[in-house]
Amino acid sequence: MSNPLVDMEHPDLIFPIGTNMTECHPVAATRLKKAIARGARMVVADPRETRLAKMADLHLQIRVGSDVALLLAMAHVIAREGLVDEEFVAARTAGAGEFLEHVGAFTPEWASPICEVPAGQIEQAALWFGRGRPSAIYYTLGITEHICGVDNVQSLCNLALMTGNLGVEGGGINPMRGQNNIQGAGDCGAVPANFPGFQPCSEPEFADKFSRAYGTDIDAEKGITKVAALNNCGKEGPGGIHAMLIDGENTVVTDPDKRHCERALGSLEHLVVIDLFLTETAQLADVVFPATAFAETDGVQTNTERRVQRLRAAVPPPGEAKPDWWIISQIARRMGNTQFDHFESARDVFNELCSLSPIYAGLDWDRIDKGEYQWPVPEAGHPGTPRLHEGEFKNGRGLFKVIGYRDPAEVIDDDYPVWLTTGRRLQAYHTRTQTGRSAGIDYLLDEESLEVHPADAEQWGIADGEFVRMSSRRGSIEIKVRLTDRSPPGTVFTSFSFASVPVNVLTGSGYDPVTETAELKVCPVRIEAT
Repeated sequence: MSNPLVDMEHPDLIFPIGTNMTECHPVAATRLKKAIARGARMVVADPRETRLAKMADLHLQIRVGSDVALLLAMAHVIAREGLVDEEFVAARTAGAGEFLEHVGAFTPEWASPICEVPAGQIEQAALWFGRGRPSAIYYTLGITEHICGVDNVQSLCNLALMTGNLGVEGGGINPMRGQNNIQGAGDCGAVPANFPGFQPCSEPEFADKFSRAYGTDIDAEKGITKVAALNNCGKEGPGGIHAMLIDGENTVVTDPDKRHCERALGSLEHLVVIDLFLTETAQLADVVFPATAFAETDGVQTNTERRVQRLRAAVPPPGEAKPDWWIISQIARRMGNTQFDHFESARDVFNELCSLSPIYAGLDWDRIDKGEYQWPVPEAGHPGTPRLHEGEFKNGRGLFKVIGYRDPAEVIDDDYPVWLTTGRRLQAYHTRTQTGRSAGIDYLLDEESLEVHPADAEQWGIADGEFVRMSSRRGSIEIKVRLTDRSPPGTVFTSFSFASVPVNVLTGSGYDPVTETAELKVCPVRIEAT
């Protein structure tokens, strides 16, 4: 997030897009409720009428996968109506001229038939956003899990840049992280393009830096994504992967094209899984190492607002369970890597991160004792940076990007005439690895269902509670129907939480060419009574 969580209480205009925050981030969403009670307006862009959408002053019930069209048209209106922050654009951005000329062609009337939102609603949303002092953007996987995920994010950045809503209290571009330490994992280099601290792998100076630190030669090139790794499982020759370690992820339930994923993991000579429970993925492994849970672990997590927080073990771990860092270090040591010999505690691991990452350079294990600091903390004594981009951009100027609209990888047709979109539910955390083992949670949600609009159900000859067969170009599943007008006609919704209803058998039609993020939010399907 560019802004701290407390800033969620201070926007003039709140713009959540591709996020179901009241279900997926219910604690953080209470701050938006406070802002609304104070008088803030809210525009929600979402295909479904979620609880958040019902709270909005304006709900843009967008067709799945058409976000760029909506955002181009909003930018068009902001530019046409003279709502561009000219002073901010001139002083702090680059590329504005080309961008503003580009959006001149993308009227609300052009966007309306694509995103299935009335032109007048698009115009109203743009006017409110452009006049907001400030306006804040919030998004999650409904923006990124598309073949145009990067385009979606850059389009949101364009809106914030042209209206000067960066580096101000209550504004910003704020991706809400889906799990408690997703931000921290990225900070530590758990992404293929960056070393710890978001230092690009492709730049020789950083490859040299980490080669020296780790005592091995590291090429100056981007690593492979999980998509590429799964595609290369079992292949002979250069690039082929014969062994894999999966740590804390239930891959065969969360990943798209489930059958491809299972075949890939099944082709490995050796699969190791580190996890709390014997998940569906762990059941495929040759070796499973039991990890400690949060209350059994000393460590560090960095949350969605970049706040670096200590974890303290409250209870001893059961049986042979060990912290992830210890398991990984022991594997490395026994493979002959002496660079892990100095890791005797979580303190040692974190302090090494601080020594190598500029955004953590002013921190150490003792300084984060009270969880006071949000990175970047570039030097000792620095107070931290709750709000990014105040007064300047670290890399110079904010860059406008010229973005064009493109359809999803697959679109509806006569064979697959219904849009499927997937997401999460309040009662089920991710793949229910943890929540599915709680009787209380199971009482609240014990099975998955498919949200179908009553008008569609009547046309298809199906009733509430019946099972249907839902098919895509990759496979079929059976699922119980729940009639609701929450999803619009022609669009159905279900979550990926239940292994018994493996919705990701269906998904996987395409990937963003930059990040290789799967298009999990758009999948044309056919629905038939069983």
